[in-house]
Amino acid sequence: MNTATPLEFPKDKQPSIRVVMMPRDTNALGTIFGGVILSHIDLAAATEAHLRHPGKLVTVSFDQVEFKHPVFVGDLVSFFTETLRVGRTSLTVGVSVWAQRARERGSFIHVTEGRVTLVAVDEHLNPTPIV
Repeated sequence: MNTATPLEFPKDKQPSIRVVMMPRDTNALGTIFGGVILSHIDLAAATEAHLRHPGKLVTVSFDQVEFKHPVFVGDLVSFFTETLRVGRTSLTVGVSVWAQRARERGSFIHVTEGRVTLVAVDEHLNPTPIV
């Protein structure tokens, strides 16, 4: 995920998940709590990872998550994913997060991005090869 140049909303891609932010998701400042966004990043990454591996996966790390702009109640947030690396037992997914502002029709802003690494595990939670 390249942050050196301004990004454009990926109109030609389908997001892994889309969520409308609700009042229950806010922090003390009235913006959406970062932990809510992280939770959705985790779900979006798992959605992408399961395209590569149908078995159990666990998240082992978040890397380079940067909150660039706030998200507000009513924003429709889209989580776009891309598999960046597939190893023997792990894979890394890039997640790019965009908010469609509720009160500004057609206005999209790139609010967050990051990388998530997941590991395939067996029934005893031991690493297992990605199939």
